[in-house]
Amino acid sequence: MAGYGWCGKGVAMRAKGFGAKVIVTEVDPIRALEAHMDGFDVMSMDDAASLGDFFITVTGCRDVIRKEHFTKMKDNTILCNAGHFNVEINIPELEELSVRSFEARKNITGYILADGRQINLIAEGRLVNLAAGDGHPAEIMDMSFAIQALCAAYLVKNGRELTADLHKVPESIDREVAERLLSLKGMTIDSLTREQELYLNQGL
Repeated sequence: MAGYGWCGKGVAMRAKGFGAKVIVTEVDPIRALEAHMDGFDVMSMDDAASLGDFFITVTGCRDVIRKEHFTKMKDNTILCNAGHFNVEINIPELEELSVRSFEARKNITGYILADGRQINLIAEGRLVNLAAGDGHPAEIMDMSFAIQALCAAYLVKNGRELTADLHKVPESIDREVAERLLSLKGMTIDSLTREQELYLNQGL
């Protein structure tokens, strides 16, 4: 996958959780080192192009995957973009290299290269979760809507005391949503004892 910012890190961690061997490509040395320390292989896109089976761009930049990379990719490689507009994967160059394209299945275009290899592009390179999905998964949306509803209630109750500015979601709301969801899933976590609270707060 390309990019290890906050969104890229989430994609990498989720893929790892599904059992994928994840390679991260980066232009930022700090993020690259962070990815390495999180247990991922880190290399250039040029080196990763011949190794990957599934490429996900999460960079916010253009031409992350381009002609010189397409020429090295395996047969039936899958490409998708989860980071930005449909410019992260250079589609004109992919079309230029291909002898024909066809709808491999819904939301997937197959490009046949001159040597017979097929490269598959999901959702025309547009944001895959919006353009090719049936919406965000329920387990994400229920948290999002719960936070929005509790924030609206917070504004009704405390809005007059707030300045005209950008405010973070109060930690109490994040905690309430997390606690409710953990409870619904039947998960329990530890609580700090009074002595632990005093110990942690003594330096404050």
